[in-house]
Amino acid sequence: MSARSLSVVVPVYNSEGSLAPLVERLQAALAGTHPDLEIVLVNDGGRDRSWAVIEELAARFSSVQGINLMRNYGQHNALLCGIRAAAGAIIVTIDDDLQHPPEEVPRLLQKLGECCDVVYGTPEHEQHGLWRDLASQVTKIALQEAMGADTARTVSAFRAFRAEVREAFATYRSPYVSIDVLLTWGTTRFASLAVRHEPRTIGASNYTFRKLVRHALNMMTGFSIRPLQLASLVGFAFTLFGLAVLAYVVGRYLVEGTSVPGFPFLASVIAILSGAQLFALGIMGEYLARMHFRMMERPTYAVRQVLRAPRVPPET
Repeated sequence: MSARSLSVVVPVYNSEGSLAPLVERLQAALAGTHPDLEIVLVNDGGRDRSWAVIEELAARFSSVQGINLMRNYGQHNALLCGIRAAAGAIIVTIDDDLQHPPEEVPRLLQKLGECCDVVYGTPEHEQHGLWRDLASQVTKIALQEAMGADTARTVSAFRAFRAEVREAFATYRSPYVSIDVLLTWGTTRFASLAVRHEPRTIGASNYTFRKLVRHALNMMTGFSIRPLQLASLVGFAFTLFGLAVLAYVVGRYLVEGTSVPGFPFLASVIAILSGAQLFALGIMGEYLARMHFRMMERPTYAVRQVLRAPRVPPET
């Protein structure tokens, strides 16, 4: 199969109701300008009829290809699978819940052609609740540390980028994936564009406050050494604190001729220092655990079935 000009990658999880409208709107918005359009639907081990719907859509539209993963690996893992399978010169990623309007894709493509390698479609207004917005901000702060780029504050799952960028992470193998961090391995030319995001009308979001915080922690410990630097800083600070306590004890003895009274003082100091040590050990343990999982060569994903695929993703 010849190379295509545009591939749209959609991670799918329990979205049987929104897939058909999404594909139809993508076809209407893009097929006219991209007759060789490719839509890659990656079923991430959902529990509903999403794969059956993908099979029906692949029978209806020649542009649709489906990839069925063995189990649920997570949104970013499913995206990586679809990105590696995509044949287009430009790749667009979009959620399966219709909150990212397919009609906004041409604007992303226009912006991409002007000045950069990656364009994010940033929502004009956040549509989530207080806790979800708070978790999103925590995630973006962690992402900014991992990416080392100011554009991290404008990241979105709605993005367009040039296919050659993925060569920078073609050999990446780890169960912990952040597409946005991996994109920084291939380019520094990022841009963002305010686009319309629509409220979700079908189903419920699979991203909870807990999952977003866990994703933030995965990014900080998986793609950044900042936590280790924080552990070193904490250790240095409490070393100074210990020296200050020692100076106070010795100084009181020399000036007043008495020692610092009381078990509570000693117990408090020991508790504080022990807590700092356990905090630092916990951070180092998290990094060791990730090294352990990588040495086990735990796969990023595994594919059960492919429909109309131009090529099989490398991880299979």
